[in-house]
Amino acid sequence: MTPATVPDPFAPAVRGLDEPHPAHTALRALGPLVRVRAPAGGPAWIVTDDALAREVLVDPRIVKDTAFAPAHWDPRAAGLEPTAAAQPSLTTSDGPAHERLRRAHAPLFTARRIGAYAERITAHARRMLTGLASAGGPVDLMADFTTRFPLTVVCDVLGVPLDRVDEAIAACRLMYGDDPEEVGAAMAAFADLAAAALEPGREGLAAELRARVPELTDPQVHYLLFTLIYAGQLTIDPSLGFLIAGLLGPGGRTAGDADEVVRETLRRYSPAPFSLWRFTAAEVGLAGTRLPARSPVLVDIQGINTDPERAIGPDLAFGAGPHYCTGAQLARLELAAVVEVLRTDLPGARLAVPFADLRRAGVGGIQGSRPTALPVLF
Repeated sequence: MTPATVPDPFAPAVRGLDEPHPAHTALRALGPLVRVRAPAGGPAWIVTDDALAREVLVDPRIVKDTAFAPAHWDPRAAGLEPTAAAQPSLTTSDGPAHERLRRAHAPLFTARRIGAYAERITAHARRMLTGLASAGGPVDLMADFTTRFPLTVVCDVLGVPLDRVDEAIAACRLMYGDDPEEVGAAMAAFADLAAAALEPGREGLAAELRARVPELTDPQVHYLLFTLIYAGQLTIDPSLGFLIAGLLGPGGRTAGDADEVVRETLRRYSPAPFSLWRFTAAEVGLAGTRLPARSPVLVDIQGINTDPERAIGPDLAFGAGPHYCTGAQLARLELAAVVEVLRTDLPGARLAVPFADLRRAGVGGIQGSRPTALPVLF
């Protein structure tokens, strides 16, 4: 098999919910490091081996700062965030700058701190799902619930007024488009939501985070909060769809406790099929290959997590190393709350169509796929 015959890993596609993307297996067959054509043009390298991936994710020579992206890439077309110099963030900073931001965020998102919100998170899931159940008839949970629930949770935790969740939903949906004006409007809306969470007297993690980064300007803090809100929807929305479909599908209700169901869902349907882009800050040798400076590198999270030869151990659903997902504890808690509510409050819930009829769609690039619909009868 040659790279030319490998299915394009970045192409948009619609397939069955349990139908794996053929590119992951094909890439893995080519070796631990595979050269492909990047969506923004030019070569990119995909890491398909678990051990090599963990090396890459901690290698200080392979950075997140988009200032090191190939010079010919159009940042908007490539979907790149601002450079670390232009906008400090957890997702694009490296080295000491990233460590400072990580120290500011980490105490707020520990298992203990996030666990204190467990009852509130479960109450949100119960209120929404039992409300949908009371309406009668089949309900497509992908139409609103899988977006509304995680945004309600993250707004509640951060301190954004809950009567502004609809604004958060609208802003997230604008982010999916290619229109620069719509994306600009979404970013302005996120800034307004962040400012609302930071108003005097508001309680939540946003105010605590602001106090922990006094050297940053208000717009810079607004951007940090934007990343938490948007990532909280972007990753949990599809994960909820896969989780609920599996839970209500054949054998789902006996698949183990809530934590086990969540772990297996995240392994099989990784919130992101690939890592965010990384770039070589200088020439780097990987798996016997010399990568020039400014080479784009991806980790094939989905392919590695579902590799039948992978040793049992922690998966890469939330990454590894210094950039391990800050919101991992919150994500797991949200998903587990939905499992609990469906099992205890709505034991009669079932899919309104056969599991085999469900489909997932991906927009392409490095973004993941999402169930196109999830009709449920309560």
